[in-house]
Amino acid sequence: MRRVLVTGGAGFIGSEFVRQISTIESVVEVSVLDKLTYAGDVNRIKNELSAGKVKFIEADLRETYRYKEAIESADTLVHFAAESHVDRSIKNGMPFMESNVLGTYSLLEAARSNSAIQIIHVSTDEVYGSVEKGESCETDILKPSSAYSSSKAASDLIALAQRHTFGQKITVTRCCNNYGPWQDKEKVVPTFILSVINGNKMPIYGDGMNSREWIHVSDHVKAILRLIEVRSQEPIVNIGTEDRITNLDLAALIADALKVEGNYLTHVEDRLGHDFRYALNSAKMKSFGWAPTKTINTGLSETVMWYENMANQSLMDSK
Repeated sequence: MRRVLVTGGAGFIGSEFVRQISTIESVVEVSVLDKLTYAGDVNRIKNELSAGKVKFIEADLRETYRYKEAIESADTLVHFAAESHVDRSIKNGMPFMESNVLGTYSLLEAARSNSAIQIIHVSTDEVYGSVEKGESCETDILKPSSAYSSSKAASDLIALAQRHTFGQKITVTRCCNNYGPWQDKEKVVPTFILSVINGNKMPIYGDGMNSREWIHVSDHVKAILRLIEVRSQEPIVNIGTEDRITNLDLAALIADALKVEGNYLTHVEDRLGHDFRYALNSAKMKSFGWAPTKTINTGLSETVMWYENMANQSLMDSK
C-alpha cells in the first residue's frame, strides 16, 4: 500500500498527477505540499481533497519541519514544485534560485531520513539548451540559457549528486513542453487560446519559427506513473513525443480549433536569449512500455474546448 508525497501538487502538472494517482486503489494516502504562489490553485484538486485520500500541506520547500512526518511515512516522493516561467526568470531570477535550487536541496536533504523512499525529480528539456539538429539524449551536456533553465539544471545536478553520494533512489525526468487543462494563462498555449476568446490576436515572439516538442499533461503523468510502477533505477529519463512544431504551426492549429480566419497573429519583440529548437530522444522511456496517447492535434482540440467551456462558465457566473 503506497503513501505518496507530491510537491507542487496544486500546480498545473502536479495537480494532474494528484488526480491520476488518487484513483489507484493501492495508493492509500497522497500528501500534497504546495506553497500556493500565483501558480498554485487548490481548485485543481478540490474533488480529490474532499474525497479524503488526499491531504494538503501549505509550506515552502525550505520549511522542512512542516512536512517532516509526511516525508518519513511516504514510500514515493514526486517533486514537481518549481518556478517555471522563462519570461519571469528573465525579469527576476532570484525566486527561481530560491525555489528550484535551495528548495530542491532542502527537500532532498530532508528525504535522507527515509532511506527507502523512491524519488522522481521532475525537470525539463530546457536544461539541454537549443538543439539545432538531432535530439537531446540523457548523456548530453547541459547548456541552459535562462535563469529558469539554469536553476533547473542546478537542481538536476543536486539530485544526481545526492544519488551518488548518499545512495538516494532518485530518477531525474526531463520532459518536453506540456499543455492541457488548468495550465497557467501566462504560458503560450492558454495565451494563444484566451487571446482569441477575448477578441484579440495571438502574440507571437519574433518570426514564430522557434520549434518545440509537445506533450499532453496527462501523458506526461502516465510516464511518471510508469517509472514509479517499474521502480526505475535510471538516473535520468527523457519524456517526449516527437510532436515537434514551430510556434507558427502551433498558433495555426489553435486558430483552426477555434475556427478563426484572417490575420490572427501579432508579432512581438522576441524573448531575450530565446532558444530556437528543442527535441528529445525518448527511447529509454519508451523501453519501459510507455507511449503517448494523444497527438498534438487531438490534444489541442480537447484543450481548446476546455478553455472555451471555462470562459463560458465564467461569463455565466458573472451575470
